[in-house]
Amino acid sequence: MTQTPALALTNVQFGWQSRGGFTLSCPSFEVAQGESVLLLGESGSGKSTLLSLICGIITARSGTVAVAGHDLGPLRAGQRDRFRAEQIGVIFQQFNLLPYASVADNIALPLRFAPSRRKRAGDIPATTTTLCRDLGLPEDAPHLKAGQLSVGQQQRVAVARALIGHPPLIVADEPTSALDAATQESFLKLMFNQARQSHASVLMVSHDARLATHFDSTIDLSDIVTTQRSAA
Repeated sequence: MTQTPALALTNVQFGWQSRGGFTLSCPSFEVAQGESVLLLGESGSGKSTLLSLICGIITARSGTVAVAGHDLGPLRAGQRDRFRAEQIGVIFQQFNLLPYASVADNIALPLRFAPSRRKRAGDIPATTTTLCRDLGLPEDAPHLKAGQLSVGQQQRVAVARALIGHPPLIVADEPTSALDAATQESFLKLMFNQARQSHASVLMVSHDARLATHFDSTIDLSDIVTTQRSAA
């Protein structure tokens, strides 16, 4: 029996009318359940637009963007927001933590907007403590303010926030760009270990080809996406 892909894009067309006539086309792209994929692309290659389409922040002009078998196209903006909270764990490049909120509150934040994911998380304080422990954070980390942590520790909190409640797809946007090689290695091992425990697929976007050995597959963005900008 064929498994439904964690992510599938088919004949996707998108255009920014307000950005000099920028257009993006993606004929076909899939991430299988449990697969880890590295998308390589330089600045301006369409990475941000593609991730926004995958996360339902923007919608395609035509074609299909499906996460866990659900087509995002017919959903209204509020429905896409709720779907993203339920089905996609996002690790942002700048982490986007609330510095004055506790680590526990930062990790549990997506669950406020996702009742099914909250149910999957089970005992939230216990789950938060376990995630912190498994990600190598200090024992008292859940009670600390996020702004008190080092950059590396904040990054681990961002991973925990993406993983809590077992979303089927983890999307990571350049999360290792500011890290040295040793720290990158440690971060990726932790992320993949937690993703495997959650049976989650991982899609990570980066410009660093050296990361390729850590992933099941590596794809150059230019092989799946075509972009065009009209002359000014």
